[in-house]
Amino acid sequence: MAGDEVPSGWRLVRLGELGEVNRGRSRHRPRYAEHLYGGPYPFIQTGDIKSSGGRITSYEQTYSEAGLAQSRMWPAGTMCITIAANIAETGILEFPACFPDSVVGFIADESKCDIRFVEYTFRYLRQRIQHEASGSVQDNINLATLDRLRFPLPPLSEQRAIAHILGTLDDKIELNRRMNETLEAMARALFKSWFVDFDPVRAKMEGRWKRGESLPGLHAHVYDLFPDRLVDSELREIPEGWEVAPLTKLIDVNPPRPLRSGEIAPYLDMANMPTRGHAPDAVVDRPFGSGMRFINGDTLVARITPSLENGKTAFVDFLKTGQVGWGSTEYIVLRPKLPLPEELAYCLARSEAFREFAIQTMTGSSGRQRVPAESLAHFQLPIAPRPIAAAFGRLVKPQFAMASAAVRQTLTLAGLRDALLPKLISGEVHVNGGMCVPLEAPA
Repeated sequence: MAGDEVPSGWRLVRLGELGEVNRGRSRHRPRYAEHLYGGPYPFIQTGDIKSSGGRITSYEQTYSEAGLAQSRMWPAGTMCITIAANIAETGILEFPACFPDSVVGFIADESKCDIRFVEYTFRYLRQRIQHEASGSVQDNINLATLDRLRFPLPPLSEQRAIAHILGTLDDKIELNRRMNETLEAMARALFKSWFVDFDPVRAKMEGRWKRGESLPGLHAHVYDLFPDRLVDSELREIPEGWEVAPLTKLIDVNPPRPLRSGEIAPYLDMANMPTRGHAPDAVVDRPFGSGMRFINGDTLVARITPSLENGKTAFVDFLKTGQVGWGSTEYIVLRPKLPLPEELAYCLARSEAFREFAIQTMTGSSGRQRVPAESLAHFQLPIAPRPIAAAFGRLVKPQFAMASAAVRQTLTLAGLRDALLPKLISGEVHVNGGMCVPLEAPA
């Protein structure tokens, strides 16, 4: 890539030849002054870019008017490149946003390049750029690093064709991600409605339901399972006939799983635990050493700071039948007791009340605090009769199954994209009539 040999019709270029390249702006010191934040202007950080998959569709922080005044609003279509913390991660803004000087922005001259092609090129160059950054006291790069970088650029029509092929795969991956977010949001909303807010009970109390009628989204026979009044309890008002009990009456905590030392088994590390959604980013096979063991249907919760606060939680559905996986000793494994549905523990672990309780029970020195597994025996919650829990399972299991199928498809699509990307970007394979063919393909 760094040499002078490029495919016929391609040329070696620097990023600055293709458009504007500048660092983000954050002039105020101290940088994290409270008055800069909380307004209407999206503020992109390096973590947002790393988790974007090349398309920045969400953000965790915003700027106020004061924040915007000391920064810069970059237009939608800007490619963001991280130059500190997470080095050489890239993503294209899908909305106008600000970002700090730990991020470089590139605004493409559309007469010279396709921004999607350039972003894919930088994915290909990521390891090379990261290698240049390594070895310093704090890994980072700067504008000079990017200016020294030369890469092959095909004619604009071929850039667009390559970006279309790779982008079609990414479009489907993004569609799957959004669908899974919706499916999980539906399951968690149902959990909150039934087991936290007691909406079916309140509907009866307020005269919004009569026996034999259906409410939006659910059949009458399901609502008929719920009582028609709330009663006082030591926790709060709960549906009549329900009980308040510790979590451990409902769920097994860290149940034993058989796995011999040295046995090769699927391993999930903390870095690949999801903060949103139920599926981990990657699972690899490793000899079992020391760690928490789990099977399909278990829920994993990170119990150490800051992973717990960041929401690292997974539902295990990625193992083969009969397989046992393992991971960090900093996981808590949750498994509903039969005949309760497995998905119940995941929805509970994602609930606000559970997470607040877990965070409040953390112990240990600053920076290494963790939740003692035995503390979960003190988490009290209202327990519904089993027919209601079973009805919940019948409703959410198809949603989790659809999400699991989408995750498997996404892994296949991502593998295909990652195999094609270096061949297309380097010119080893070129696009001919919308098809990918080797450069030296026989006639």
